Amino acid sequence: MNWRGFLVVCVVVLATNSIYAQANLLNAKIPEEIGMKTAEQLAADNDGPLPYGYIDDRDILWSKVVWEYIDLNEKINLPFYYPIDTNNISSSRRSLYDTLLRGIKSGEIADVYDDSYFENKLTFKEIQARLSRVDTSDAGIELLNAGEEITDEYVDRVDLTAGDIAGLKIKGVWYFDKRQGELKYRLLGIAPVAPDVNFMGMGETSMDELVELFWVWYPGAREVTHAMKVFNNKNSAFPLSYDHLLNARRFVASIYREENIYGNRDVAEYIKGNALFQVLEADRLKEDIRNKELDMWNY
Repeated sequence: MNWRGFLVVCVVVLATNSIYAQANLLNAKIPEEIGMKTAEQLAADNDGPLPYGYIDDRDILWSKVVWEYIDLNEKINLPFYYPIDTNNISSSRRSLYDTLLRGIKSGEIADVYDDSYFENKLTFKEIQARLSRVDTSDAGIELLNAGEEITDEYVDRVDLTAGDIAGLKIKGVWYFDKRQGELKYRLLGIAPVAPDVNFMGMGETSMDELVELFWVWYPGAREVTHAMKVFNNKNSAFPLSYDHLLNARRFVASIYREENIYGNRDVAEYIKGNALFQVLEADRLKEDIRNKELDMWNY
């Protein structure tokens, strides 16, 4: 690399750092000015999610659709979980669940579905019904039976929050691009997973009792996930976005389903009652996909 090329790289890195750093933090005269960008910064901050390239069906030599589960208890997956307290933190930082929910509420995310096959669309009102439960206490029921009116103190309301999200389910396709000669991954959908709000507070919830709240068609949500930045432990002046983390697969996930002749059955459906064997089967499926790229070059 000559000195001109080196100079260009340095300028790009410095410019990128200045764009991603917390805006106006060192120049703010009052706290309210933190985060407010100047006209010059707004003009320079024109980045967006890296567009997906066009892939012709004839260029796909092999493909496999898989469903995976991201456990938010895993340390490497914590950036998707935190922050769960949205009252005492900047509005520019939210968990992935809150980011998706805000996008749906504002209308920026329009393609929200009931399942991972993206057939039945959900409205925001239908999603809200899955996130809260309103019950009348036993004392309130007795008052109603006696013909008396009840006040709010006799009504129990349970709301599902970001802290209740146990994991994320994702659907994507692995494919071998014969033009590029490499194995690639494309994320298609994502769903927050949590205990059923109708049974929350009634004892511990097992993995089998977790439900999918909604499925988001991910290619249509990339603008929202790219706009929300994730805290970077290594350098707080250079935060990443959820879109970067998801497309770079910077998470730990286990395969719980792959497309197959048996109606896309789950691993747990044909390996019953043995968690260890289910994990081993998920690893086998993952290893089989990894080996596809090597096998393409063996004659």
